Amino acid sequence: MARFAQAAAFAALVSLTPWAAAQTGGAVSTQTSAPGMRSVSSAVEIVASVAAIDKAHRSVTLRMPGGQMNTIEVGPEVRNFDRIKVGDRVAARYVQAVTLELRKADGGPVARVESAGGIKAKPGERPAAGAGREVRVSAEIIALDPSTQVATLRGPKRTIEVRVADPEQFKLAKVGDRVEATYVEALAISVEPVNARK
Repeated sequence: MARFAQAAAFAALVSLTPWAAAQTGGAVSTQTSAPGMRSVSSAVEIVASVAAIDKAHRSVTLRMPGGQMNTIEVGPEVRNFDRIKVGDRVAARYVQAVTLELRKADGGPVARVESAGGIKAKPGERPAAGAGREVRVSAEIIALDPSTQVATLRGPKRTIEVRVADPEQFKLAKVGDRVEATYVEALAISVEPVNARK
């Protein structure tokens, strides 16, 4: 978990936000559906260029895709800060996805399992980091309301109501069935020399 936090701190280096995605047009979303399953994913990429470096204060000024300047502090967890040069490009790629899958009653417990991991550059390499996390939640369907297409799900910590927009998907569900939700997110950030990306 600490590695994910370190990579998330490095993510501030590129101000990876929906605002930034709108600046680049680098957002892609996909949706897929099959009987008893639905997935939605999105990916964002942003590339900024290093306009200035203040080594004494460990800060970098980035020229964002729309021309805006953004100065940020780079914490000590970011290795190889001294390898960043004016003109380098900082590329960040963020992906998130959620999948819901209907499973027939199996008597298994409702549960939540979370895992995370990350990597960062080795000493002497160009600054880079990557992190990912996956959360799996298994919930039991305890009620179905066909008039509103609402399923009531009992998870490990709380009970929620979910409206199922697709009537064909709703018809597949039965009280006692399980819904398994999987949420995945990953972030990769790299600093590349100006001539590495053309």
